[in-house]
Order: sequence, then structure tokens, then C-alpha cells
Amino acid sequence: MKVTVVGAGNVGATCADVLAYREVVNEVILVDIKEGLAEGKALDIWEKAPINVYDTRTVGVSNDYSKTAGSDVVVITSGLPRKPGMSRDDLIETNAGIVKSVTENVIKYSPEAIVIIVSNPLDVMTYQAHLTSKFPRSRVMGMAGILDTARYRAFLAEALSVSPKEIQAVLMGGHGDTMVPLPRYTTVAGIPVTELIDSEKLDAIVQRTKTGGGELVKLMGTSAWYAPGAAAAQMVEAIVKDQRRVFPVCVKLEGEYGIDNCYLGVPVILGKNGIEKVIELELNKDEMALLKESEGHVREVMSVLDKLNNK
Repeated sequence: MKVTVVGAGNVGATCADVLAYREVVNEVILVDIKEGLAEGKALDIWEKAPINVYDTRTVGVSNDYSKTAGSDVVVITSGLPRKPGMSRDDLIETNAGIVKSVTENVIKYSPEAIVIIVSNPLDVMTYQAHLTSKFPRSRVMGMAGILDTARYRAFLAEALSVSPKEIQAVLMGGHGDTMVPLPRYTTVAGIPVTELIDSEKLDAIVQRTKTGGGELVKLMGTSAWYAPGAAAAQMVEAIVKDQRRVFPVCVKLEGEYGIDNCYLGVPVILGKNGIEKVIELELNKDEMALLKESEGHVREVMSVLDKLNNK
């Protein structure tokens, strides 16, 4: 099995490292536009193999997509962070161009691949990859829900002084401030979280989750990479090993939750065919209202991309 990770920055390199360390596939190809960067990071990961005892081969290439041929899964992390003075529309235009170009190159050599988008703005970049590839929705998805849910679970584990292994949760909607954590579907070893923590503390954790990315940017001056890279790798593993795990994933909705043609995070079953099934939960009135609010925000950003593409 072979996986390609496009973008050898912090997130892409972390994803490649986790895939290698966990021996998810035989070969990981790391691609970057910057000469030598992917080669160097892939070599560093390979030199770690005797220490951490794994045999996944990591290979880096600069702008040579022929080396990615026959990839089963492709993870796209390419894109620029938003810079001071850059409008949201500028960021969308820049990164959509990058994701479009990368997707074209990827599908040229791996027409049967499953594509996972990590580039931001996540929901609209997944939309761009879908438009470019023309793949079915089962084979083009965005990584955000696993990351957001992990943050939510980590904060809860800290507040409850329990192992994060014990916490299961569902989170829906767009990636950002309008995401929809669902306390009603959050459990600690099967116990509803609402029985273990008061509503005020839980609300504060939900709010911290929504701004989790911004908290890290304030602390480090740059966006996160360990958790996002590991989250993307977890999606790859579920697909490659046909684990049929249930994860929140950004996917094009086609009538589920009363929403059509919009890219939102919802729980799905991930397996060898990509998204095997979209799970439709019975949301209550308040939860549905929050999801609709998130939908409105994502549609607004999608419309920006539509205008750019129709120039």
C-alpha cells in the first residue's frame, strides 16, 4: 500500500511520520514545492526507523508527481497561512489555486485514490478538490472533525481528571467558530458527560474547543501540527486497513440533515472505499439550529469560491 502526503510543512511531515511509525503502509511519498524540503524530512523519518523499529519507507520529492503514481490515499496539506493584511477572499483565492493544481497532479497519476484535504479554509478547500477531481463524494473528504473532537475530548479529560481514552464524542458542522460540539452524544466510559460535569464548565469547554486553533496560534505564533497531522494519519489508517471506524469528517451532504450540496463535518463510517456511509443522527431543535447556522457560514465561504472560479 502507498500513501502520498502533499506538503512537507509541519502538518504534512507529522502525518508522514505517524503513518511510518505506525506502519500503516509500505511506502509514504512526501511531496513539496520547495526544493529539498520533502527529501530532507522523508530522509529524517527513514533514519528514525531503526530507533523506533518500523520498516515503512519514506521518500521525498520536489514537484515530481510521477513518484506518487498508484497511491491508494493522498493527503493534501498544501496552502499558505493567512498573513497580516490578507483578506479572507485573498486567502481563499490563493489556497484554492494551490489545491486545484495539486489535485490535478495527484489524480493524473493516481486516478483511483481517495483524497483527504487538510488545507484551510478546510470546508471550501474540500469543495475545490471535489470540483477539480470530479470524484464521488465518498473519495474526497476533509479532515477537521477528528481534530476538533480530539481537542474537545482532551479538554474534558483534563477537567474530569480521567484518561482521554475513556472519552467518546461527536462534533459536527464547519471547521471554526461555528462548529457544533454535541454534549448529548459525549460519554465517559459510556456515562453521559452531563452526569459528570456541570453545564457551566461544559459550556466553557465547548467554547474553548471552538477557538482551539486560535489558542495555539496565540501561544506559538503559528498554527498547530502534531494533532492535525495525527488526525489525518488516523483517517488514512481507517481507510487503508478497512477499519470501518466512525469519525466526524467533512463531506458533501446530499440531503442528509435536510442539507444539500454543502460541505460540512458529520459522522461517517470510514473504510476501504473512503466514506462508506454518512450517519444521520436525530438532532434536537437546538442542535439542528446550530448546524443550520454553521451551514450558512460555510455556504457563504463556498459562494466566494464560486465567484472566483467564475471570473
